[in-house]
Amino acid sequence: MSVIPSIASLQDFSPDSRVWIYQSDRALGADESLKTGWALDEFCRQWTAHNQQLKAAAEVVEGRYIILMVDETMAGASGCSIDKSVHFLEELGRAVGADFFERMRFGWLDEHGALHTADRAGLTEAHKARIIGDDTLMVNTMVQNRRDLQENWLVPLGRSWHKRMI
Repeated sequence: MSVIPSIASLQDFSPDSRVWIYQSDRALGADESLKTGWALDEFCRQWTAHNQQLKAAAEVVEGRYIILMVDETMAGASGCSIDKSVHFLEELGRAVGADFFERMRFGWLDEHGALHTADRAGLTEAHKARIIGDDTLMVNTMVQNRRDLQENWLVPLGRSWHKRMI
């Protein structure tokens, strides 16, 4: 696995394709990540909005993040279809014993490219201990579209929204 998303058919998606990032409350093991990826692929193949097939893809990144993408140039994701994805991810989380709606964990890469995560207090402590600094690459779970995912998935702490959390 890689910290950099590599959604297989990324180049086939519009730069404006919508992206949702879901974060697990725990790291999934290799088998869990694989099974989660298969379930996501199956969901994307069947995902519709108003009876129209959505062009969608998903990926599990580092056993911690789920990236879900929809290219709306063919069919747009509606409120109902987005609700379907949320319910699917809730069920998938229950099946693997994880919460994919964790919003108060923060990820960063160390100088060797290894991913670390912490809650808000842990992030503050890591900053105080100088484990992380303004140049530390933070995982940006707030990306909104494919372009943003490609350009701003990893952002230095000094330029990131994470800075206000410490």
